[in-house]
Amino acid sequence: MSTSDIALTAPNQFVEGANGVTYAYRRFGTPSPGVLPLVMLQHFRGNLDNWDPLLLGSLAAHREVIPVDNAGVGLSSGTVPPTITGMARDAITFVEALGLPRVDLFGFSIGGMVAQELTLIRPQLVRRLVLAGTGPRSGVLMHGWINDVQALANVADNHPEDLLSLFFEVTPSSQQKGREFLERRASRTEDRDKPAGLQARDAQMDAITEWGIPDPSQLDRLAGITQPVLVANGDNDIMIPTPNSWLLAKHLPDARVRIYPDSGHGFLWQWPEEFAALVHSFLSGAGEEKAP
Repeated sequence: MSTSDIALTAPNQFVEGANGVTYAYRRFGTPSPGVLPLVMLQHFRGNLDNWDPLLLGSLAAHREVIPVDNAGVGLSSGTVPPTITGMARDAITFVEALGLPRVDLFGFSIGGMVAQELTLIRPQLVRRLVLAGTGPRSGVLMHGWINDVQALANVADNHPEDLLSLFFEVTPSSQQKGREFLERRASRTEDRDKPAGLQARDAQMDAITEWGIPDPSQLDRLAGITQPVLVANGDNDIMIPTPNSWLLAKHLPDARVRIYPDSGHGFLWQWPEEFAALVHSFLSGAGEEKAP
């Protein structure tokens, strides 16, 4: 069995939250005493099938992983709220519906924004936090995307070439890694998720834009996230500009940073096994020095 197989064959599961939303999720991996499950929040317009199965499988070798479609996304019912705070409250409801008193939390892109807000609203729920390809409220160059990025990100039907342009560097090496990721992502043939619809796209776009409204005082909110945080990105992210990773680290009380070379927003798909090893090291409390 390959590392990816466990993620490719994990069945869709469903749980109803107290808000009436039925959440679609997958849960797999190696439960261990004292090791918390890792709840994973996805990127803009992403669903359960958009995770890299190699990344998920590598993470699941050490713990349970629980990727979820938040309210209104993919196979989950309900509607997507137009604010990050609304999405965070929906994610809290999902964790409560599973009966999990405490989790480790992984947020990618818009999922990282939701993860920050969730941790601020319900700090006792989160032990450690991984923020991938994301930025803080009122971050640098986050109040809307530049025109070419916006056009690709919001097209009604995303095509593989759009994802290669948005998530990977223009270099031949990064583009090749992107094509390898797309092959892995397409490997699941049964029990697939439903693409996120246009309501999800538009609500998420509103939420991201509001999150990025310039207001430097909003950065002070990050002082409330006292958990250890791993911040990671590619060295040329055109969707959430890479300087935002350093901005997060500057304002978070206990942050570590890793920037991956020759990569962009999809660095975690370009370096899936390397990033999974780093996440495992971080979640186990080993390996990374605190950022200055």
